[in-house]
Amino acid sequence: MATSRATRGSVLAVSAAVMFGLADAVAGGVFDEVSPGRVAQFRSIVAVVVLTPLALHKGVLRPSKEVWKLAILGANLALVMFTFYWAIDLLGVGPGATIHFLGPIFVLFWFVLVRKISVRPLVWIAAMGAVVGVGLVTQAWNLDSSDAYGVLIGLVAACSFASYLLLGEHFAGAYDPIHVAVWGFAFASLIWVIALPLWSFPTAISGAAWRDLVIIGIIGTAIPFVVEFAALRLIVASIVGVIATAEPVVAAVAAVILLDQHLELVQWVGVVIVVVAVAAVQRWGLKDSQSVVVV
Repeated sequence: MATSRATRGSVLAVSAAVMFGLADAVAGGVFDEVSPGRVAQFRSIVAVVVLTPLALHKGVLRPSKEVWKLAILGANLALVMFTFYWAIDLLGVGPGATIHFLGPIFVLFWFVLVRKISVRPLVWIAAMGAVVGVGLVTQAWNLDSSDAYGVLIGLVAACSFASYLLLGEHFAGAYDPIHVAVWGFAFASLIWVIALPLWSFPTAISGAAWRDLVIIGIIGTAIPFVVEFAALRLIVASIVGVIATAEPVVAAVAAVILLDQHLELVQWVGVVIVVVAVAAVQRWGLKDSQSVVVV
């Protein structure tokens, strides 16, 4: 039973990473017409619109006693999406995405320093290898030494990604994934409406940009976040975080297939490293659903 739970959790985490990565590739040109903040705002609102009917159908829309904690999750969701896009806008996809995906390493440190849990050496190696692979795929060495501000934003993105994983793990154990997602994005949307009033949303954008925004909202937000919350009900946040590093790899491969872009040899090496790291975590790091990282 434990192995089955772990396997289901890893499949869900991989599925979420694939959807996030495909949406990243499809929406590659949106920032030419829409700011990072507006993209994050649109994602949150579309997620609420899509998920609310599902929550009503399942009878999980009613707010829980911990609604104030869901408000914290909503603020975290707004921060993680905005800082991720902001880092990419400042540094480029390569460096920005790589710094963002230091988040799973921060989760491991949280396990060791705060929860006092010993982490298996294999999981450390897989996590480090996954980040190295992401760096190769995204060519993070192109970072300009003058972009210190962008690096700072990237580190904020990594910290917010780590806290999202930990908060998601907390809520996933007690609530339906759709309940968590719809309330989290409702509060995130409220924050964005206050910060960026809807009446000032840019309307003079192309049809292709609107299409990409809808794709980001549905395939890159509403569905994969629910799937990822479901994964966090079955496996711990550190493992979900390591598996999530497959996202930029999927985006890079999808760009080759869908956008006719080219990957250099070193980038394909990075693809292999990330695939091996994720496979290692799934094969040897998922002994059971609760103590997968405990020696």
